[in-house]
Amino acid sequence: MPPVIPLLLTVVSIVSFQATLSAEPAAPEGFRALFNGKDLTGWYGWNPHSTVKLQGDKLSEALKTQRNDFTAHWRVDNEELLNVGTGPYACTEEQFGDIELLIDYKTVPKADSGIYLRGTPQVQIWDWNQIFDPQKPDRRPHLGSGGLFNNTPNAPGRDPLLLADKPFGEWNQFRIKQVASKTWVWLNGKIVVDGAVVENFWNREEPLPPTGPIMLQTHGGEIRWKNIYVREITDTEKNAKP
Repeated sequence: MPPVIPLLLTVVSIVSFQATLSAEPAAPEGFRALFNGKDLTGWYGWNPHSTVKLQGDKLSEALKTQRNDFTAHWRVDNEELLNVGTGPYACTEEQFGDIELLIDYKTVPKADSGIYLRGTPQVQIWDWNQIFDPQKPDRRPHLGSGGLFNNTPNAPGRDPLLLADKPFGEWNQFRIKQVASKTWVWLNGKIVVDGAVVENFWNREEPLPPTGPIMLQTHGGEIRWKNIYVREITDTEKNAKP
């Protein structure tokens, strides 16, 4: 008969290992995970730019195609959400209104990405090493990531208040707070957008939609995401200072 204690330790180790494999990322207090680190549950593929003018059956077919294409372009690698710069964007099945979002990303030179709030572009992610081109004065990647790139040029929040990006190869951390049409963005602990109105890119004459999905843009190069957490903002804190 085998010794009891070693046998119990073995059972405990197996259970602990299995629990580790099945556990979702530990969210900060008050937040919940949007990405489980294991698979693409809760996400699907959609590029709104390619479907915005479609209607009826053409729209339905395009949305179906992009959903089917999603897993060909997005995958989980080392508990990170990975895309190499191709295919539809990663879109949450869930719709969100006023939220606080935490998300880490790591990208590569010449890549271009962003985070869509309520399905609207975007909190921008740049290759900030790019040299400013006077022929394209409204495109300012050298100022860094985190600005509301699809706002009208020179509008508040269009460019970040300061350069806060980390060198390539390191993880960057966003904290984004969205209340009504106002947006606050912290990048690596530094505020880069301070309560600026994010314009409705799809119709600038209307305010931001009250709800919509979170979308992770893919464009031009590899990007990795992890530690994606969200919390809904309550009515009592909506008017409080961030």
